[in-house]
Amino acid sequence: MATTDEIFAKVKETLVDALGVDEDEVTPEASLVGDLGAESIDFLDISFRLEKNFAIKIPRGELFPERDALADKSLVQDGVVTPEGIAELRKRMPHADLDHFAADPKVENMSDLFTVKMIVKFLEKKLAGGG
Repeated sequence: MATTDEIFAKVKETLVDALGVDEDEVTPEASLVGDLGAESIDFLDISFRLEKNFAIKIPRGELFPERDALADKSLVQDGVVTPEGIAELRKRMPHADLDHFAADPKVENMSDLFTVKMIVKFLEKKLAGGG
């Protein structure tokens, strides 16, 4: 099985290719949207490239939740993710660091969840047969 460092190196290469960013910009804590300039269409490309580079299948919505993942009114109210919504995100995204997001769970902050570290954690689990 690949080490965390090996996975990170491949993820870095993937993001440099997909987003046209410099290698030094791709750090574990870098946000795909805020730091690396990814847009929603880029998430599909990133998923596709990760599938190819790691020889795995990533079902749609597994790495990055679908736009309607929190469409249920009990999960989001007035632009804020409810405790039920946080619980749902924890189920759908065990690879994401939701503790920081839960402190200020505005929907507009959700893109902060999408970090390089989140992708690495997802791939570690996936490659170990846990996803």
